[in-house]
Amino acid sequence: MALKIIARGKRVYLREPGPKDRAEFIDKANRSRNFFYPWIDIKADDAYFEKYLQKLKDRSKGFLICLYDDHTIAGAININEIVRGIFQSGYLGYYLFEQYAGQGYMTEGMRLVIRYAFAELKLHRLEANIQPANKMSVKLVRSLGFNKEGLSRRYLKIGGRWRDHQRWAHLKEDWQRQV
Repeated sequence: MALKIIARGKRVYLREPGPKDRAEFIDKANRSRNFFYPWIDIKADDAYFEKYLQKLKDRSKGFLICLYDDHTIAGAININEIVRGIFQSGYLGYYLFEQYAGQGYMTEGMRLVIRYAFAELKLHRLEANIQPANKMSVKLVRSLGFNKEGLSRRYLKIGGRWRDHQRWAHLKEDWQRQV
């Protein structure tokens, strides 16, 4: 079965993750653990990956950022807890494996996800909740048109500690003015 490409950029494309991605994903996630910490705490194994795939069958949509050059997986972006009805919103979670950092792949991938969220999924709002000290992530969402809305104290438990997060949001109307 061919892999389903969701969106195409200049250097990367987005596709849905599947069982065949297990070994590459687990290997790259584990090699990037120190790079991710303290922003996220991944202990990738078969059970972790299976749980990730199952989560995407519910109220989440997952995308792998893949490079055109060799089709390798560079990272992942998820729209989590998609709520329909009068809310039409989702929460972004994203990470790039260490060897691909600082090359613009996440920026390109996020642009594709944002377009997909607003144009295809018909969402009205995307949120990104970021630990204040994560300067690179703050710089990323700011460059993509997200607006800081506030601070959520002790928002997520990461690495065994409750951590504060800044709440950043992007609205469909703001995105439409940018494109």
